[in-house]
Amino acid sequence: MIEIRNLTKKYGDFTAVDDLSLSVARGEIFGFLGPNGAGKTTTIRILAGLSLPTAGLVTVGGINMLTDAVKAKARIGYVPDRPYLYEKLTGRELLQFVANLYHREWASCEERALEMLRYFDLADWVDARIENLSHGMKQKLVIVSALVHDPEILIIDEPMVGLDAFAQRQVRRLFRRLAEEQKTVFLTTHTLSVAEAVCDRIAILHRGKVKATGPTAELRQERALEDFFLELTYDER
Repeated sequence: MIEIRNLTKKYGDFTAVDDLSLSVARGEIFGFLGPNGAGKTTTIRILAGLSLPTAGLVTVGGINMLTDAVKAKARIGYVPDRPYLYEKLTGRELLQFVANLYHREWASCEERALEMLRYFDLADWVDARIENLSHGMKQKLVIVSALVHDPEILIIDEPMVGLDAFAQRQVRRLFRRLAEEQKTVFLTTHTLSVAEAVCDRIAILHRGKVKATGPTAELRQERALEDFFLELTYDER
């Protein structure tokens, strides 16, 4: 579903992503881990079509993101680590706006949107202005907006920021439901317990390079995932 081949991103003399290659299958929850400055967000922005690579290839469902970006983006729902919301809109207006961005009629998206709003206990707030929602409620609304057009892939940067324990469990269960629907979830997180709980496979990134990748259960088989992560990413510091 996602293919990244020899991806490189440079900013002047600095290499943020260095010859990175990954494959993520349909129906997989894939965790992209690394310390601050490892290149995770840079990679995600390229994968979401928001930044151009210096070199390399990115395909989404067999569609080249660099040569057919509009078609590729239509298959993606994206949640950045710091989402921006039009706070004078209501939740319903935001979701209608996002559906229109993807050239989808609201009538074809409304049932799914309302079902997810009920799942996140937001249905009673759908006609309230976003500025009146709590931080956690806004985060859940952003996730709903990323899924309103029923994308094949959800790309999400730090999904649990601002969420209480119950909402975090809701998000984990949603990811598993999406995987059961043969959707792909590609996520970054600094919380290793989240990666252990939800990810089928993970990759550990350090200084723009993949240091390890594989099934989560195998990588933590002989030691705690935290110990393995620290060994790979902090031994040079």
